[in-house]
Amino acid sequence: MVGSALVEAMSGEFGGKVQILSEDFDPRALVVVEPVPPAVEDGGEMNGEAGREEEEEEKKRPEIVLGRNVHTSCLAVTEPDANDEFTGDKEAYMASVLARYRKTLMERTKHHLGYPYNLDFDYGALSQLQHFSINNLGDPFIESNYGVHSREFEVGVLDWFARLWELEKDEYWGYITNCGTEGNLHGILVGREVHPNGILYASQESHYSVFKAARMYRMGCVKVATSLSGEIDCADFKAKLLVNKDKPAIVNVNIGTTVKGAVDDLDLVIKTLEECGFTHDRFYIHCDGALFGLMMPFVKRAPKVTFKKPIGSVSVSGHKFVGCPMPCGVQITRMEHINALSRNVEYLASRDATIMGSRNGHAPIFLWYTLNRKGYNGFQKEVQKCLRNAHYLKGRLQDAGIGAMLNELSSTVVFERPFDDEFVRRWQLACQGNIAHVVVMPNVTIEKLDCFLDELLEERSKWFQEKNVKPPCVAADIGSENCMCALHK
Repeated sequence: MVGSALVEAMSGEFGGKVQILSEDFDPRALVVVEPVPPAVEDGGEMNGEAGREEEEEEKKRPEIVLGRNVHTSCLAVTEPDANDEFTGDKEAYMASVLARYRKTLMERTKHHLGYPYNLDFDYGALSQLQHFSINNLGDPFIESNYGVHSREFEVGVLDWFARLWELEKDEYWGYITNCGTEGNLHGILVGREVHPNGILYASQESHYSVFKAARMYRMGCVKVATSLSGEIDCADFKAKLLVNKDKPAIVNVNIGTTVKGAVDDLDLVIKTLEECGFTHDRFYIHCDGALFGLMMPFVKRAPKVTFKKPIGSVSVSGHKFVGCPMPCGVQITRMEHINALSRNVEYLASRDATIMGSRNGHAPIFLWYTLNRKGYNGFQKEVQKCLRNAHYLKGRLQDAGIGAMLNELSSTVVFERPFDDEFVRRWQLACQGNIAHVVVMPNVTIEKLDCFLDELLEERSKWFQEKNVKPPCVAADIGSENCMCALHK
């Protein structure tokens, strides 16, 4: 067995020397077998009616199938042999592990469709900077005493996004985050600091990080219903606002929901707040634009996300549509709001207004490099390509008798969940209940979609013939007009 042989070769107890790994070595091979840790139960109390509703929803949901326990297939860290400096065995072993791992990454990249990452990029020109520990700790606009930073790049990127969302240089504050979740955590935190007794409103299809923020900050949180498309239901929003009319509203608006890619109607959300008697100084809107926040400005006739409207902050991910090799994001808010959050830190000789302390100084350089290479015209071409290919995928799925839905401003194609979990893992599909989705990104070509569709149709015929199953009804998930089951076809 590869796993046991590997352990034996690496363990000092066996006295064996580290060997060059064979061609069939799999970095995921079994090394240490340990039981799966037990799931941690949430012992916290939920708040009132909203908490009871949440508990009822949890009972109705099907059991979530988790991925495998990586602790059973990790690559052990071992001490070098005493004479390794002369033999070089350990270096050779590590080189072989990395070479095999690279092959794994290439194969996994080839079959990636379910998550919103643009894998089409080339940053070879930036490899010269990988020898430096670049850290942008503290405020992006105020240098700290640590001199190995990339603030000039970071502020250049922030200026670009501020222009995109129509906020003047002297009116905005922002920073490059470590991920989209951090952008949501920061945006909601600013809202909480501006309105300490405010209630957070978010649609039930909002990203899980929004509800994580509510738990972290001990905020009252109200989930709002959605339409079948995944867009916030402003009638339900209005009803829930009126119940808490005496408290300020902190609202999360989705510029593309996680599963269905639905875009909340920002103008209608603002109108609803105003109709309920909320003046602009009694609400704060955070726009979660993780993926579509950068795509929508380049879609004709799409509603604008702009600070000309009474919004408080916008966040996007840098590793999604932009295409950055490490998770990162951009968070922009109004300068007037950040003063409620920031504090001067003598140790840094800078200001603290971010979630994290140390921040990746390489990420701003990658973003700066891509924004300069592509520009507005380059992004517009990529957006149009994604939308065309998404319509192609939806059309082919429906032609094959598979229920599918595509929101108007989206490149996320939602369809019947495949029956085989192995097929889901092979194509790295994101699933929820009876549905799965493909997020069509710039690296997703027609050829790749055809390959996926050919495999899906071949496997689907086997599922229906051998397992005697029928197409599932997904009318409750994507609407009867998009369902292809026997009842709605």
